[in-house]
Amino acid sequence: MNQGKYVFAQVMEFVEQYSFDQCVETYHGHRYTKSLSCREQFLAMAFGQLSYRESLRDVVICLSSQKAKLYHLGFKSPVAKSTLARANEKRDWRIYQDLVSILIKEARRLYVDDADFKLKLDGTCYAIDSTSVDLCLSLFPWAPYVETKASVKMHTVMDLRGSIPTFFHITGGKVSDMTFLDLIYFEPGAYYVMDRGYLDFKRLHSIHRVGSFFVTRANDVTRLKRMYSRKVDTSNGLRCDQTVYLSGRHTKERYPDTLRRVKYYDKDTDKYYVFLTNNFTVDAQTVADLYKHRWQIELFFKWIKQHLKIKTFWGHSENAVKTQICIALCSYLIVAILKKKLKIKRDLYEILQILSVSLLDKTPLVELFSDIEIQIPSDDLQKTLPLLVF
Repeated sequence: MNQGKYVFAQVMEFVEQYSFDQCVETYHGHRYTKSLSCREQFLAMAFGQLSYRESLRDVVICLSSQKAKLYHLGFKSPVAKSTLARANEKRDWRIYQDLVSILIKEARRLYVDDADFKLKLDGTCYAIDSTSVDLCLSLFPWAPYVETKASVKMHTVMDLRGSIPTFFHITGGKVSDMTFLDLIYFEPGAYYVMDRGYLDFKRLHSIHRVGSFFVTRANDVTRLKRMYSRKVDTSNGLRCDQTVYLSGRHTKERYPDTLRRVKYYDKDTDKYYVFLTNNFTVDAQTVADLYKHRWQIELFFKWIKQHLKIKTFWGHSENAVKTQICIALCSYLIVAILKKKLKIKRDLYEILQILSVSLLDKTPLVELFSDIEIQIPSDDLQKTLPLLVF
């Protein structure tokens, strides 16, 4: 089927043309466009992501050196750096935000029965977190953090079954993590795991009222009163399982219902953790294990910064930065989708490493990923982050 097609063209076939065109039409992406269609802009940026290019100039030089292949890669003509930069600056970034949403739906459908998530819970389990990328204030004045520093923040909701980001929002670095909770549609019966940065009892009570469950950590200053305790098996690290209520003057008004407090000792880190949840039905060990799975979203942020190009930005405007982040997420999701559809028995790190040196080959994807043995030097293994398991 893919005989004679370049690897890059085969990968981009996982982005359905009709769905892409719908995203473009929604935001009038081709208005005033004389050259470089939205599809070509996306292909050029995705090529830069998958081939580990360092800048727009780097992307354009690599593509220009392959003029005879451009048509078969999806380009009608050579890409000029100024044209690509202008498209990133001016063309509505929400085109690619909507494309991310389409790819998310497809990826979640493929990973719905993912066996790597071991917890047996009735509802879907999500992790909520954010990551910041530091910027130069003189080049990115629209994203101030403090007087001498700028940053952009990516807020994310991740489905822990398959480690698929399901919703994201991009803001300046000054925006509080807590405000992101106001944008999320909480599913009744679903579980939401978050760290102490989201400990706002008024917002947590809103989650409770819609029938969703949350698991978070208590602050040291959180004032609680114990109502009664349940027995726990201390051999697994559990120390207590209590029903409590908030006793602070303001917090008890913001969250008037009871909470469940689970204390857990992690012998690996030699630390005690105090979890708060509004779920009283699952056992205490599941509460602790569910919070452990929150680490997957931390790995996702580290992984995407390390292996996709969002650590350095290829444009200075807000639109260009958001476009690059969205296309980086698209690249991540495309690889996750092809891994599942082609039943590839490799992790995403290996798939991306192979793609980075094979985009201009004509090997069918299944053959490409089945024949190559990856040898990672021991020095690189120590530097490599623990990877997401799919």
